[in-house]
Order: sequence, then structure tokens, then C-alpha cells
Amino acid sequence: MRITDIKAFPISSPIPPEKQNRLGIGRLAKRDAVLVKVFTDEGIIGWGEAHHGRNPGAVANIVNNTMHQLVVGMDPTDTVAIWDKVYKAQVASHGMGAGSVIALSGVDMACWDIRGKAVGWPVWKLLGGSDKKIPAYAGGGGALGIGRGPEELADEVASFAAKGYKAVKLRIGQAVDKDIARVAAVRKAFDKIDILTDANTAYTLDDARRVMPALAEMGVSWLEEPFPPNDYRSYEIASKYSSTPLALGENNYTRFEFVKHIESGAVRVFQPDVGKTGGFTEIMRIAAMASAWGVKINPHGGVTGLDLAAGIHVLASIDNGGYFEASEGYNPQRSAPFDRSPYEMDSDGFVRPLDRPGIGLEVDESFIERNPVIEGPGFV
Repeated sequence: MRITDIKAFPISSPIPPEKQNRLGIGRLAKRDAVLVKVFTDEGIIGWGEAHHGRNPGAVANIVNNTMHQLVVGMDPTDTVAIWDKVYKAQVASHGMGAGSVIALSGVDMACWDIRGKAVGWPVWKLLGGSDKKIPAYAGGGGALGIGRGPEELADEVASFAAKGYKAVKLRIGQAVDKDIARVAAVRKAFDKIDILTDANTAYTLDDARRVMPALAEMGVSWLEEPFPPNDYRSYEIASKYSSTPLALGENNYTRFEFVKHIESGAVRVFQPDVGKTGGFTEIMRIAAMASAWGVKINPHGGVTGLDLAAGIHVLASIDNGGYFEASEGYNPQRSAPFDRSPYEMDSDGFVRPLDRPGIGLEVDESFIERNPVIEGPGFV
């Protein structure tokens, strides 16, 4: 089998003002994604998602030009050879770094979709996994934002608890006193729910020094990305402020960017994204490396159902898996572009991987036509 063509489709969906959520990095005004379609000479087509990288048109251009020239003619089932070729040509020397890895992620994901379809197996079975239950938390860019006051936030958490969620991720990074008050309101209303927090890189070391003891006292299970992911020194210093584990990974590209965090021991929760960090091929390497150090993998949830479903396939296939990040709030790209929902959650807050060949989703290409890319920043 050979790859005959690759096409990337950047798409955008504006978010109505009344549904826009505010995070530590700004107000989310639109949803962007890049869908990647890989064709083969045997008629099998694979789909993947490359994260938009806040530049969906640019990411699609990398796929349609550079990746196309490198990968067409190769065997789509030889994912390691494809990965190595692109890494050496576009990442290791003089390449565009994160942009190239993001583009490669979508191609790699589509190739694994092809592998599964070729043999009639879901990806989790190819990866050595099982059809097991995965705990989910209410997260995603559309929910539990910093624009909500303490009581309003507690009410929103109540709506997710009613759906069956046993864990929620609260956005912080507004101001320390306000952040603590909002988390405290949720803890007071829900003494059993697992609270996770995400500062979206908005904290200084002084902020972390003030907030982390309070989070520990309230039993918060992790503080995600208080600082940019490659600010290693700040993570090492902050890890001593309290027992609250530090988390990161959605903005780390390839296994090489996780090594220093593993060696320092400062970060105890990893959150690589299948559609950003190098696809299935690379996230499984990251998971294996983390397993040797006792670090949990809680994949970052992507924008569309392809990346969301991919994260569940990974969690079903590793021995150090944690939570699945469910995409809550307004997100028309979660299910609408596909022939089915990427996941169904049971009343106890668990999901299972899709049990169809490949990733398990087929794309409705009319959605792509109806949602052309809107250039410009997604956070305003």
C-alpha cells in the first residue's frame, strides 16, 4: 500500500458572543481545526486532526506542501519511517519546530486510521489496548472559565455533576484571591468531586507561591500550566510550594521536550495531545517513557472529535493512563463533522474507546465546505 495524496482542510466556527468562554489567555471567539485526509492506492482513506496552533491556514499549508512532498509514495502503515523522515527533514535542523510537529501529528493520526481500516481493527487494539472504561472530567475550552463568579461557577459544576462527571477542571489565572475564592466555592458545594485547575500560563512565581498552598488545602488534584511549558526553572521552584501536583504537556512537542521535566521530577502529570505532540506514534513513546518514572498521562483534549477519540484510544492502551478530557461548552466541531459522536459518557462518568476500524469516525466533508477557515487569533 502507498500514499497517493494528502490534503489538509483548515476550518473555523465562530462562537456567538453569549457562548464565548474566558480563560487565562483571553476570550475564545472561534473554534479552529485542521482536518487531514490521506489517500492510498488501495482506496483506503484515513483522517487525522492537526491542531490549529492558532494559525490553521499556516498548519494546513505545511501539510499540503511540505508534508505532501515528503510522504507521498510511502507506505502509510510504516508510521515509524514516516515519522523519522519528517522529523529529520523538518524538525531536527532548520525546521519550523512546533508547526512541523503539529502538521506531522495530523498525518500520523490519519495513517493509524488507515492501519486500523486495513485490518478491520480499532486503533486501541492495534496499540495493544482493551475496550476498558476511562474516567472523564468536564473540561475543554468552552466551560468553567474565569469569567464566572464563585456562585455561578458552582452552579455550572452542578450541571456537570448531574451528567455523571466525578471530576471537573476549573480555569484560573485571573487574580490569586479571585481564583482561590472560586475554587473554594466549588469545594464547599462539592466535597467529593475531583477538582483540577488550569492557569493557562497566566501565573508568576509569586502567584503560584500564594495559590498553591490554598489549592492543596482544598484537595485540588493538579495545577496545570501555571507557566509556559519550557520555563523549567519556574516549575522546579514552584513544585516545592505545596503538595499540589504540577501538570503540563499540551504545548510540548515530541518526547524530547518531556525529558527535562521527567528528570527534574517537578511535573507529576503529563498531558500530551495526540494532534500536537507527534501523533499516535509519538504519544505512545511519551507514555512509555513516563511510565518508567511513575508519571500519569492525561491527554489534552483536541478540538474536533478525531483528536478526542484518539485520546481515548491512547488511554485504553497504556498502563499509566489517567483522565479523558471531555469537551464541554460550545463546540460545533466536536461531533457535527462526523457520522457519530466521538464518545458517549455513562452515568458514572466513564467513556470507552470507539469499537470501529481505525479511529472510528468518518468525516462529513460538507461540514468542511460550510465552515471555511477564518484567519486571525482565536483568543481575543
